[in-house]
Amino acid sequence: MRKIIPAQIEMGEIDVSDIIIELYNRDEIPQCLRCLQLIYTDKKIRTEVFNLLWKTVPEDVDRNNGREGMNLWRMLVLGILRLNCNWDYDKLQEIANNHRTVRQMLGHGMFDTEFNYHRATLNDNLRLFTPEILDEISRIIAHAGLSLSEIVTDRCRCDSFVLETDVHFPTDINLLWDAVRKTMRLSSKVATQYSVTGWRQFEHNLREIKSLYRAVQIERNRDKESDATLHVTQRYIDSCVTQLQRAEKMLENIGIDNSEFSILADIKWYIDQGKIQIDQIFRRCFNGEKIPHNEKIFSLFEPYTEWISKGKAGVPQELGLRVCVMENSSGFILHYKIMENETDDAIAIEMVKETQKKFPCIKGVSFDKGFHSPDNQKKLNNLLDFNILPRKGKLNSTQKAVEGSDEFISRRRHHSAVESAINALENHGMDRCCDKGIDGFKKYVALAMLARNVQLLGAILWKKELLEHKKLA
Repeated sequence: MRKIIPAQIEMGEIDVSDIIIELYNRDEIPQCLRCLQLIYTDKKIRTEVFNLLWKTVPEDVDRNNGREGMNLWRMLVLGILRLNCNWDYDKLQEIANNHRTVRQMLGHGMFDTEFNYHRATLNDNLRLFTPEILDEISRIIAHAGLSLSEIVTDRCRCDSFVLETDVHFPTDINLLWDAVRKTMRLSSKVATQYSVTGWRQFEHNLREIKSLYRAVQIERNRDKESDATLHVTQRYIDSCVTQLQRAEKMLENIGIDNSEFSILADIKWYIDQGKIQIDQIFRRCFNGEKIPHNEKIFSLFEPYTEWISKGKAGVPQELGLRVCVMENSSGFILHYKIMENETDDAIAIEMVKETQKKFPCIKGVSFDKGFHSPDNQKKLNNLLDFNILPRKGKLNSTQKAVEGSDEFISRRRHHSAVESAINALENHGMDRCCDKGIDGFKKYVALAMLARNVQLLGAILWKKELLEHKKLA
């Protein structure tokens, strides 16, 4: 059974519209709570948001019967606070259990002080959101913000940045260690479950392989091509091959289809990944080959991770995925796209079209040179009244006249403000994604964009109320 909010206010509970949010506090929490208060009290926004929250309930779940779960309003409040404040679940648990104003927003009154949230409860419930639902809520918030903003809202800025995944720096040596370690640990669990012998000393064997792994690292730091390095690398490979073969044989002896049990499928996947790394180590160290970039894997635990070099000073590479954002002149994120094996120039048209579907008022967009292509120039001129897309390379006289005009220069100067929006996103959760899997990555980004728009709208409301309060004082 799920509810958005309880049907009746409990004794001691304060209605959301009556919650007093501190004005003389510039922290992000009061700003987020002020916007959440607007969502709850504005009838039109509340109806639209609550209808979307109902969609998080699976179709096979009876809304009126069964064990009561966390209500949907609390899920929304906690999800926004987690991303906007860049908290992990431990910090979120502490705030949800002990922050007075946040607990009032969650619907806890003076007689509900003994109710506490558990970390696992927060983790499980906040994962029920989908990117599509979060995008729709974010669009509603952005529309509300644009109606309150006093800045011209028909101009946008588009740029991309890298959201890093929670992975270590990859080498074929440590990726092989990851594969063997996971294979042996999972195989030990399966061996215990199915009474398979030969895995009692797996921890001892694992320590031996780790010693060889450390020895390879030490020798490589001294001299990558010495005989000692090649010798210890060969021993490391041989030990890994032995353990992978033992795990593979165990799967054959069990005689169960790997697809029926996720743990067996996981073991098979890690075995295959270990074989890939062994092949690449052998080719690189013993055959002198240079492994092509498209054959490399950068994480076994987040396999969608890309190696991205954007040419930034002091940042030779980043491990994650690009995220492209469309920000309007008042700071709201109108649209975004997670770029999997895509470059800026390949998504410029799509970004403009999708943004205009949500916000038809958009007439001008500025880009940097990374989005340029001759085809993009033509199509964007047809889609936009003001297309600020600098060209690469040498310009002819016509192009120089266009890019040298006062209007083009003025709008191009305003484009750099998008870096402020990107920096704000990175400071509010978009520096590193700690959620697991590509689905978790997409939900994380969608919730981060919603949380940013909520804070921006809350900041507008906060500034207006603060100004009125100062006038009355």
